[in-house]
Amino acid sequence: MARSGDTDVEFNPRFFETVLRQPKVEQLTDAAAERALSNMKANAPVDTAEYRDGLHIEHRESRFRRVTRVVGDDEKTLLIESKQGVMARGLKAAKG
Repeated sequence: MARSGDTDVEFNPRFFETVLRQPKVEQLTDAAAERALSNMKANAPVDTAEYRDGLHIEHRESRFRRVTRVVGDDEKTLLIESKQGVMARGLKAAKG
């Protein structure tokens, strides 16, 4: 058994940069975001439906990968999330 400080690990950043930009990886992240969005919309309060309709997926390119996010555009998103945790529960349920 290696003791603390006895093992040295070096990662190849180019390998991960290549792998994380593969279409299959992007499909997996998009599928997870779609599951989360579906759960969030199913459990969202529907007073005026603005909160539910404001939930959507956004993509952002970072240095090593494309990032997929589920975001809310309604002005009440932070208030509703702080009181009810709709997005947090939807994300947790999407883990399966």
